[in-house]
Amino acid sequence: MEKFTKLTSVAAPLPLSNVDTDMIIPARFLKTIKRTGLGEGLFYALRHDDEGERVDFVLDRPAYKNAQILIAGANFGCGSSREHAPWALLDGGIRCVIAPSFADIFYNNCFKNGILPIVLPEEEIDKLLEDAERGANATVTVDLENQTIQGPDGGTISFEIDPFRKHCLLNGLDDIGLTLKKAPQIDAFEARQKAGQPWLYG
Repeated sequence: MEKFTKLTSVAAPLPLSNVDTDMIIPARFLKTIKRTGLGEGLFYALRHDDEGERVDFVLDRPAYKNAQILIAGANFGCGSSREHAPWALLDGGIRCVIAPSFADIFYNNCFKNGILPIVLPEEEIDKLLEDAERGANATVTVDLENQTIQGPDGGTISFEIDPFRKHCLLNGLDDIGLTLKKAPQIDAFEARQKAGQPWLYG
């Protein structure tokens, strides 16, 4: 998993509440177990009309095409627990989502996939949305080590994060990475078990 330390990027405004995982990545795109290629279906219903033609969606506008930060409304990531939702965001270039609240499962899945979800009060979200509307002229810096967000005018907002989750993001540790850090202890256990109970190893 890619480390998350400090990110400076244009922030794309998506001032919608209750954006569920089906809006993030529709079910018809879930036929793969790979984490790549899902950006094609990211926010598909918001990016296309009923005939499948492109409509004016924020991430397709020139000012936000390379946005890595998304400013969203409350209860982001609600609905089903599909892990493809953070995969699609990541494949679409999004490394950080800032919102007043998140659905629990989606929030946890973000950390496991190298995305930083930040919870802020509504009034601070409103200010960031206002800044984001300025497009390419308004970059935002998210500093995970210092737990700060610096706006385009130099103002700073602090955010809270669980220390363990912060450690994992800073060091690029997903569940597999955390397990592999214990590899010497696992190997030692298996050696002892093999010596004492060799029949378990056929």
